[in-house]
Amino acid sequence: MSVASQSVGRRERNKQEKLDRIVAAASELFAEHGVDEVTTQQIADKADIGTGTLFLYAKTKGELLLLVQNAKYVEALERGRAGAETVPGVLDAVLAIVRPIVECNRVQIDNGRTYLREMVFGDPEEPRHGAALAIVAQTEEAVAAVLRRDERVAEGDAATLAHIVSAVMFLSMAVSVNIALSVEEIMQDIRKHVDVLLPC
Repeated sequence: MSVASQSVGRRERNKQEKLDRIVAAASELFAEHGVDEVTTQQIADKADIGTGTLFLYAKTKGELLLLVQNAKYVEALERGRAGAETVPGVLDAVLAIVRPIVECNRVQIDNGRTYLREMVFGDPEEPRHGAALAIVAQTEEAVAAVLRRDERVAEGDAATLAHIVSAVMFLSMAVSVNIALSVEEIMQDIRKHVDVLLPC
């Protein structure tokens, strides 16, 4: 291996180590205090880096929250997909996909609502916002696959219905009137709306 490639490898490892420290620091501080109560200086201090370095990895607290939460939402979606495979009924299988996502969103309610706001109103060209939107698309694909189990649901309709299910889930998690609701209450709200969408 050449000296130049060793140098590039070391530089990439250093960048990854800094990113890992930033994610760990932001994750811990956001979980403990909520995203609105944490400063970028606190995150930089906890990660043992300068604020200038922090801004090379994420320009805003919103981007930091996306960085932290995207990985958690991917894990939640994977749990949901796996759960849906063992559930025979279409409605229950859709809800099996949705439940881990709702649980993830409700771990720290303010962070969950801020994450949804950042995802919707952030710059889709920014990589972390783009990744969040990709998670939404993957969720809709998983829901559409379940909906296709019902032969009464046409191929094109499955994608449209999945998009509506996604919107119902988003609104149930994001609206202010639902802040105090438990995961079970959110799931009941989603079930009620999704049940109306499905063929009788």
